Amino acid sequence: MLMEPLFQILLLGIVIFILLPYAIWFVRVRPRRPQLEAQWNSDCEMITTAEINGSKITFRNVRNFFWRTTKDRDENWIDELEIDTEELKDIWFIVDHFHSLHGLAHTYLTFEFNDGTCLSFSFEARRRVKHRYHPWNGLWRNYELYLLVALESDMTGLRTNARGNKDYMFRAITPPEKDKHMLLRMAEKANNLAQNPEWYHSLLTTCNTSIVRMVNRVTPGRVPFLWRNFLPGYTPRAALKLGLIEDWGGLEATLEKARIDVVAQQWDGKGSYSEMLRRHLPASTIQEKQ
Repeated sequence: MLMEPLFQILLLGIVIFILLPYAIWFVRVRPRRPQLEAQWNSDCEMITTAEINGSKITFRNVRNFFWRTTKDRDENWIDELEIDTEELKDIWFIVDHFHSLHGLAHTYLTFEFNDGTCLSFSFEARRRVKHRYHPWNGLWRNYELYLLVALESDMTGLRTNARGNKDYMFRAITPPEKDKHMLLRMAEKANNLAQNPEWYHSLLTTCNTSIVRMVNRVTPGRVPFLWRNFLPGYTPRAALKLGLIEDWGGLEATLEKARIDVVAQQWDGKGSYSEMLRRHLPASTIQEKQ
C-alpha cells in the first residue's frame, strides 16, 4: 500500500521535470524580443548596412580594428567602402579553432576582389557591455544575431595574431555567377538585420548554420543536413567531399596547406596582411584547368 503514494510522487516529479523547461521557455524566454538599441561592446556596436546599385555595393560601418592583443587595439570603423561584384576574385572559407575540443570552432567567409580588397563576413552573437558569450546563454535568447563585416586584416588578424588560434583558410568552389549572388545575399542580410533583429541560438542559428542557410538559398540543396554543421571544426572534411572547397591533395594535404596562423603571426602590421597570407596559399586549381 505504501508503494502507491510513493509511485504517484515519483511520477509527479518526472512530469514536473519534463514540463518545467517548457514552462520556463513560454513564460520567461519566448516573450523576449531582439533589440537594435542597447549598450553594445565596442567591437560590435556598429551595424553594417549596404547600398546596392547594379554591380556596385557600398557598405557602411565596416570594422577595421588593428589588434595587438584582445584588449590592446586601435579601433576604427570605415564609413563607406565600395566594391564591385564584377571584380570578385575568390570566396574563402575560414575555420577558426578557438577551443581545445576540435569540433568547437568559428567559421566565416572572406570575399577577395581583384584590387586586393578582402572583406570578411561573420555571423556572431552580439554582446552587451560587460557581458561575455557562453553557449548555454545562447540557447535562451540572450544574444542578438550580428553580421560583422570587417576587413580581413581585422577579422582574421584578431584570431591568428591577437588570440593565437589555429586557423585554416580554404578557397571555396561556387557554380558560375553564384559567388556574386552570395555576396549580394550577404549585403541584403546585413540590411535585413539592421531593420529586423533576430536571435542568435547556440545550436540552430550560429556562425556555421547561418552560412549553410545562405549557401542553400543561393544554390538550393548545395549543403545537405549534416551533423558536422553543428560542430564547425569538422566541416573541412565534409566541404571537401561535397566539392565546396578546393582539393589541394587530399584532406591532410589540404589542411596542411590551408593553415594560416603560423604564417600570419609573422606579420608586423606593415604591408598587406591579406597579400602576405595568399603568398603561402596554393593557386586556384580551378583557374589552372581553364
